[in-house]
Amino acid sequence: MPLKLTTYHIGSDIPPLPGNDTFHSTTLFRIYEATPGYSPLLIVASLEGQPVAKLLAVVRRSVRLFPPSIIHRCEVFGNGEYLIEGIDREAVFRDMLQRLTEEALRSCFLIEFRNLPDARFGYRSFRSYSYFPINWLRVRNSLHDTPRTEVRFSPSRIRQIKKGLKNGAEVRVARTIDEIKEFAHMLHHVYSWKIRRHFPSREFFRQLALQATDPQRQSRIFIVTYKNKIIGGSACIYSGDNAYLWFSGGMRKTYALQYPGVLAVWKALDDARQQGYRHLEFLDVGLPFRHHGYREFVLRFGGKQISTRRWFRFRWKWLNRVLTWIYK
Repeated sequence: MPLKLTTYHIGSDIPPLPGNDTFHSTTLFRIYEATPGYSPLLIVASLEGQPVAKLLAVVRRSVRLFPPSIIHRCEVFGNGEYLIEGIDREAVFRDMLQRLTEEALRSCFLIEFRNLPDARFGYRSFRSYSYFPINWLRVRNSLHDTPRTEVRFSPSRIRQIKKGLKNGAEVRVARTIDEIKEFAHMLHHVYSWKIRRHFPSREFFRQLALQATDPQRQSRIFIVTYKNKIIGGSACIYSGDNAYLWFSGGMRKTYALQYPGVLAVWKALDDARQQGYRHLEFLDVGLPFRHHGYREFVLRFGGKQISTRRWFRFRWKWLNRVLTWIYK
């Protein structure tokens, strides 16, 4: 019986589905769906009426100042979730990739596959649908083999954590919707000058907090406070045995002695270790240049730099052909 593909654009239409990969879950679909500027789509592959794989993508609207423009881009974390043993994953992925490419390019300027668990998986499929790879860098901290979170931290990082706490900063999980709103407002201000870094609507963080009450607790937001004011924080998402730090930041210029950005990352790492996660990965450590400020910042927490690749596909055929030729 041939593989059947079904595409869902509305969360209420999605039937109950198995799986434990948060990046391809109905939960994350609904978070995207409730976020202004985001339009998710979920592709479910079935055999004889049984779901065997799923692939979640999100189309997001990005406003660029230089040059002035509004760009729609499609992002996928990973290469899908496969629900049964024994299926030909490469063949199933190829069919889902074809469906995604056809649907996304109707409205998107760019499709991007990122944070692939296996950089070799799907190589032929990506190439056959005119995607091109760019070498990228990831940073991941191992948590399962350390008695304390700070074991691999640099000495300067440990001193900063101690000084920040000594100088009156406190770090904890956000408790109320008002705290989430204040955290999102602070983080938006921190990100606003970083033109290359995408920042979602503040509703995105509210939705993360709302679904965090689920028994599976697939997300958590930490805040750094000083004299009852939120000066830093981080947002994490959890999937399987791993934690992922999605956004973090702090008002480091105004509150330099409290080291809010450092404390925000430290708390995310420490909590993930205490909760039993094996690794914490930073979802975006910047463009793959030799030196990058944010990547250098997170590496001082003792993580390892991993070489990987991202796959891209542009809507403009001439541009895609040129880049495919460059990145053979």
